[in-house]
Amino acid sequence: MFPKPTFFDGCELSFAENILFPSSNPEPNSIAIIAATESTREQVTWADLRERVRICASAMEAHGLKKGDRVAGYLANHVNAVIAMLAATSLGALWSGVSPDTGVHAVLDRLRQIEPVLLFADNAVTYNGKIHETHSKVSEVVSALPSVRNLIIFETIPGHAFDIPSIQKHPGTTVETYTSFLSKGDSTRPLRFAYLPPEHPVYILYSSGTTGVPKPIVHAALGTLIQHKKEHVLQCDIKPGDRLFYFTTVTWMMWHWLVSGLASGATIVLYDGSPFQPHKEMSMPLLIDELEINHFGTSAKYLSVLEQAHTLPREASPKSATLNSLKSIFSTGSPLAPSTFQYVYKNLSPPAPHPGVLLGSITGGTDIISLFGAPCPILPVHAGEIQCRGLGMAVKAFSADGVDITETGQPGELVCTVPFPCQPCMFWPPGPTGEARYRSSYFEVFKDPKTGHPIWHHGDFVRFNPSTGGIWMLGRSDGVLNPMGVRFGSSEIYNILLEHFKKEVEDALCIGRKRPQDTDEVVVLFMKMAAGHQFTPELAHRVQNVVRKELSARHVPKIIDECPEIPVTTNGKKVEGAVKQIISGTHIKTSASVANSACLEWYREWARTH
Repeated sequence: MFPKPTFFDGCELSFAENILFPSSNPEPNSIAIIAATESTREQVTWADLRERVRICASAMEAHGLKKGDRVAGYLANHVNAVIAMLAATSLGALWSGVSPDTGVHAVLDRLRQIEPVLLFADNAVTYNGKIHETHSKVSEVVSALPSVRNLIIFETIPGHAFDIPSIQKHPGTTVETYTSFLSKGDSTRPLRFAYLPPEHPVYILYSSGTTGVPKPIVHAALGTLIQHKKEHVLQCDIKPGDRLFYFTTVTWMMWHWLVSGLASGATIVLYDGSPFQPHKEMSMPLLIDELEINHFGTSAKYLSVLEQAHTLPREASPKSATLNSLKSIFSTGSPLAPSTFQYVYKNLSPPAPHPGVLLGSITGGTDIISLFGAPCPILPVHAGEIQCRGLGMAVKAFSADGVDITETGQPGELVCTVPFPCQPCMFWPPGPTGEARYRSSYFEVFKDPKTGHPIWHHGDFVRFNPSTGGIWMLGRSDGVLNPMGVRFGSSEIYNILLEHFKKEVEDALCIGRKRPQDTDEVVVLFMKMAAGHQFTPELAHRVQNVVRKELSARHVPKIIDECPEIPVTTNGKKVEGAVKQIISGTHIKTSASVANSACLEWYREWARTH
C-alpha cells in the first residue's frame, strides 16, 4: 500500500471534463447548480457552467497558469468557487480551497506550504444575517504569500466596496477584480482539457492540524473521480437529475464529494450561510422543500441539534415542511447517536405512502476524500450503525497487537488491508519530506499478518457487528478511553447524554487523563449546560448512575465538571486530542485549526487546579 500502486496505468483523462460532461448527457439548458444563501438563489445551467469555465480557463491560461501550478480559493461556497476549481483542473493545475471564516494564521499554515500562484477571494461574505468584511484578512494573507502572482476578487456581495489599492502585497503580485481578470483571456479560445495520467493531482486538502501544522494531502484525478461516482451511483442511489445538497464549506472534503455529484448527472445545491438562518431550526427543512432536494447531507451535530430542539418540521408554525422530496439523509463528521436515528425516522422521514428516507451515517475522511463506511440502498438501517463497508474497501478492525478482530464484535482500530484508488497520491511537498509525512501518517502502526507489508491505519476506533455487517464508530483512536485496561470510545458516553440528558446538557467532551504521576487513566467528562440549566453534584451523580446502568461500571466518568465551551475544529469536530494532552500535563502549541482556541485556556487552568 506504500508506496501507492498505480491504477489504470497508461490511461489519460481530464478530471474537469468528466465533471462537466457526465455520461448521462444532461440537456444543456437543464440545471447543473443551484446556489443558495440565507436570502438569495441562483440557478446555473449546464451550458452556462461550461461557458463560464471556458472563459475562466482562458483567463488563467493568459495569466501563465500551467500544469502542476497551485491555485487557491479563500472563498465562500458559491458557483464561482466551483468554476475556478474546474477551470484550474482543466489546465492540469491543482486546487486548494479554504473557507473565509478561517483565520489568517490557519490559512497561512496551509497555503504557505503549497505556494499558490493564483489566489481567489471574496469582496465580502454573509453569515447569520450579517455582511462580514474580508479585506483585512485577504490583505494579511496575500502579503505573506510571495508566490501569488495574481489575487482575484469576486464580487460575491454585489456593490459591496473592496478597496483594491490598499491591499498589502508583494511587488510581483497583481490585484484585480474578477471582471478584469477575465478580460485578459482569449474570448475565442474553445473549452479544452489537458489529458493527464490517472495519478495527476487535482486537489490539495489538509489534515486537521489541531496539534501542529496541517499536513497537505494531495488527491489524484482518477481515484477521486471513480471513488465518488461509485459512492454516488451505487451506494447512495443518486440518479441523473436528482438534487444533491451537502451542507459544507469549501475546506471540508464533503465539498469535493458534493461537486463530484455533477459527474453522475445530478444537480448539486451549494449553500453559503448559517444552517439556522433565516428560519432558525426550520431553515434547512424549508430549503429542502423549496428546492425539492432529494439527497441532504449534513453533520451528525446538526441533526442532534434538531433533536435536542424537538424540531418537528411537519408541525412547525408559521411555516411547516413536508420533506416529501427527500430520498436520503447523509450524516458524517462524528458518530450519529442511536437516539438521533430514531428522531430522523420519526420526524424527518416523510410518512407513508412515501417509502421513507435512507439515513446513511457515513465515515471516511480528508485522508481518502471519500468513505470507508457507506450507505447501501438495498440493506436495512440499524440504529447507531453505518450500514456497510464501501465497495472495494478492505476495511477491518485490528486489536492493538495487530490481530484481526473484525468478526468478533470487539472494538479495535480501523484498518484497510488492500490498496485503493483514492489513497492520496502524495503529501506535499513532492519528494522525501512528503513521502516521510505520508508514511508516518498511516503506515507505521500495523502490518499485514500474512505478508508483513504495512497496511493503512486510519486512526478511528470501531467495532463491526458480526450479524449485520454494520460498523459502530466509537471515536478517534487518539480519543480512546482506557481505564483499567478497558478500551472504549467517547461516543458511547455522548450517546448516553443525548438519549437521557438532552434537555440539560447542550454538549460534552469525554477524554482520558493520565499524568506522569498517575498509575491508571481516569475518565473525565466536561459538560456544557443547556440554557436555563445548572450543573450540580446531583446531576453528575445521575449521569454516573445512568452510564453504569446502560454501559458498565468501568465506563463511569470518575470526574464530571462543567465547562463553558467545547473546542472544535473549523469543521465542527470536537478536539479531544488536544484537551487530553492539556489535562494530562503535555504542553502543546495548539494550531489555529481549533476554531475557538481561546477556550483551551480554560482547560489549561482547570488542569492547573485539579
